[in-house]
Amino acid sequence: MDKNEVAVTHIPEPKLSRLLFADTRFSLVWLAIRLYVGWIWLQAGIEKVQSPVWTGTKSGVALTGFVTGALQKTLGLHPDVQGWYATFLKDFVLPNSSLFSYLVAYGEVLVGIALILGFLTGIAAFFGGFMNMSFLLAGTVSTNPILFLLELLLILAWRVAGWWGIDRFILPLLGGHPKKKK
Repeated sequence: MDKNEVAVTHIPEPKLSRLLFADTRFSLVWLAIRLYVGWIWLQAGIEKVQSPVWTGTKSGVALTGFVTGALQKTLGLHPDVQGWYATFLKDFVLPNSSLFSYLVAYGEVLVGIALILGFLTGIAAFFGGFMNMSFLLAGTVSTNPILFLLELLLILAWRVAGWWGIDRFILPLLGGHPKKKK
């Protein structure tokens, strides 16, 4: 080996990890999880898109109420909303509440559609998780922890989570899909 060459060590993927996150035999499990999470996002997004306080003539009203409620959770010894996030909400989100209202509503619809169709599943799950984390940081628990966990798992399973979907055809073109074993 030349002194300018660097030795590369490959750490093999554990068998359980490969089975869960890279084996197409597990793809039906990921399909069920993907459809569930996608349906939740699509329902929430459609409800917002059809509401004038989210995307209509009064866009931003609902989001302003949500953010105002989050800002009230910054008080006490152990606040539900951390100061840095409260500053972001107060100084950036509130002045742009109409824009963020549209981003949330249509973002939820797009994540839902992408997950249901199995289109760039890992990326769609990432953006769903990003929204769930934003809601959690704003002090809202609801189904957000469960969805966030499922989205993390979908991100890990990106190679096969969309096997029963558009990813089966798109990912090989992008060089990121496992070949089916014969």
